[in-house]
Amino acid sequence: MTSAALKRPALSALRARIALIARPRTPEPLPAHIDRRRVYILPTGFGLFMAVLLLAMLIGALNYNNNPALLMAFLLAALVHNSFYRAHLNLSGLSLLSVSADPAHAGQPLTLRCLVAASGKRPHPGLRISAGQSECTASLDAESRQTLSLELAAPTRGWQPIPRLRVDTRQPHGLAIAWCWFWPDSRVLVYPALEPHPPPLPGAQGERGQRWRLGQGEELHHLRDYRIGDPIREIAWKPSARHHQLLVREHETTRGADVALYYADLHGLDREARIRRLAAWVVEAERRGLRYRLRLPGSALGLGQGRDHRHACLKALAVMPHD
Repeated sequence: MTSAALKRPALSALRARIALIARPRTPEPLPAHIDRRRVYILPTGFGLFMAVLLLAMLIGALNYNNNPALLMAFLLAALVHNSFYRAHLNLSGLSLLSVSADPAHAGQPLTLRCLVAASGKRPHPGLRISAGQSECTASLDAESRQTLSLELAAPTRGWQPIPRLRVDTRQPHGLAIAWCWFWPDSRVLVYPALEPHPPPLPGAQGERGQRWRLGQGEELHHLRDYRIGDPIREIAWKPSARHHQLLVREHETTRGADVALYYADLHGLDREARIRRLAAWVVEAERRGLRYRLRLPGSALGLGQGRDHRHACLKALAVMPHD
């Protein structure tokens, strides 16, 4: 292993220890505001090099009593001090207004949307927001807002707390790195993973191929007498002429069979395998436009269809107790 590979675990452990003592130490309600007491700052590698260089310049200028060299050293020292001060101001005044995420299935990345605002009359350039291995960059103008997106890992189903969000900057000169933390007291929902190749949907409950009549359907069902309000285009003119009265076409639309998804019917599978199969069946029934019901231990969702019903079913599966 290379020296860089050996240093990574030690550096990660050091960062984890620093994070434990950094503010905030517990999740906080939103909106969260960053003030000067929550900003941490250290020199970068380039900043340490500049410090060593300034020290050498200062010792040499004092040794040779070189006033121009002293003036240059003090000017560069002022630049370094200003870089630290500006980096600190670049984070102070930021606010995290809200976090949200659309549910994702376990094993898929979850996109977290963070609404960040800049207060005060100064811009905030060169910001980087990170959570785990995901990061994004942004630059905020004074009194502006911006939605930033981060991809989070979602390994298991259920409610997942939002981790600490680190915000850092190296602006304006790269001599210092300043950082702070947001820790929203929020959580996001992770749907169960889908079974890769589930069996066909279980048989329908009730009469297969049931039909209902609609004014504008797919197939002609019969002719009926004209009623006031019927569209003119639906009048069957030739049969009306033969019968000496206005007749209107009545259409029908075939409705697919309703699907019953019962947890208790999946014998021979463990809990997680049953949940993955039921989740896959919910998605498939919704894709095919079928109405479906879901029955779980201790709860049941009635017959329905659509985005809200799909979410309710997948949520019920996601929050089931683990083994």
